[in-house]
Amino acid sequence: MSTDPHLTEHKVTVLLIDDQPMIGEAVRRMLAGEADVEFHACRDATKALDEAIRIKPTVILQDLVMPDIDGLTLVKNFRANDETREIPMIVLSTKEEPAVKAEAFALGANDYVVKLPDRLELLARIRYHSKGYIARLQRNEAYKALQESQVRLAAEVKQAARYVQSLLPDKLKKGEIRTDWRFVPSAELGGDSFGYHWLDDDHFAFYLLDVSGHGVGAALLSVSAMNALRSQALPNTDFRKPSQVLFALNNAFQMDQQNGLYFTIWYGVLHKPSRRIDYSGGGHPPGLLIAGPSADQATLHVLESQGPMIGAMTDMEYKSASCQLQEFSKLYIVSDGSYEIEKADGTMWPFGEFLAFVGQGPFDDPENPKMDALIAHDRQLMGRDDFDDDLSLVELTFLPQ
Repeated sequence: MSTDPHLTEHKVTVLLIDDQPMIGEAVRRMLAGEADVEFHACRDATKALDEAIRIKPTVILQDLVMPDIDGLTLVKNFRANDETREIPMIVLSTKEEPAVKAEAFALGANDYVVKLPDRLELLARIRYHSKGYIARLQRNEAYKALQESQVRLAAEVKQAARYVQSLLPDKLKKGEIRTDWRFVPSAELGGDSFGYHWLDDDHFAFYLLDVSGHGVGAALLSVSAMNALRSQALPNTDFRKPSQVLFALNNAFQMDQQNGLYFTIWYGVLHKPSRRIDYSGGGHPPGLLIAGPSADQATLHVLESQGPMIGAMTDMEYKSASCQLQEFSKLYIVSDGSYEIEKADGTMWPFGEFLAFVGQGPFDDPENPKMDALIAHDRQLMGRDDFDDDLSLVELTFLPQ
């Protein structure tokens, strides 16, 4: 058990549902020797739901072709049950079938694998989906603990802040995409979150969201939305298409079901072969692309966020736009805490001056990174170090191919 009394240290637990003993043995051998992975198998699909409720897996591997019950029907049953509807599901098939794959995703599957994949690939998928689900379980445990004990509210708020910050992504220092970020929390627990990950070999997603208000509710809504993006848990959504992602987020997180809270987001996807970025925004500051033939010749391109905030009204349509990367390209995604600041003289910093500052070189000075220069400039304008709102800055550098 975790030393924290409210967060369980969940182990990666795999439940395989497949009637073929050879498949069960093959998967068992693939996972053998992994100290952080616990493996269970169920050959009888009619007992799979009860087994999942008993075992409480962090990921389910399920064959689509089994006797007694159709695999797609079983996916639907898992999603209809309160105790299993959030568990990540990787469906297994003997071949690529676009129609079957589409139906599986529509019913709530999180991933589709032609069996049996390479051992390293299978382990990576299992750990990836389990990580997001475990984070969700821990979020729920933390939230329940906060509700049950008002006496420990201050301590729990600090715990929630550490938890939210622990979910921030690792910085990518190698490869064709380099990432860096700065997160300066305000005095109160806020709702900024951001992330990035590969959707497949050709598509890389990156996003930043900002929940209205402060406090535990804002932080938990932020974590919930981030987990939905990380685990790709939004039904009927192609995560390579930003407009679909924002449409699904808006329907999933209506403010009348989130204690009146809403959030803004900027979501982009790089198509690596064409070096094209598709993006969409909902009530959020624009993405800021610094691009040109070289760092010395680069200029600022404002990637507008034209859609409404997330949560105001169901079935809102969001538009996507595209831009082309150049030889030198850096993208900044920001929260409004980076420019909505009150200066020492009591006036607000104009947004146009913020854009002018970001668009002013140098853009490739390792001794004076643009994000650090912006934070220092903000503090100079305010005449103090503390921020009233969370400040989040994400920098993505796209190296030439």
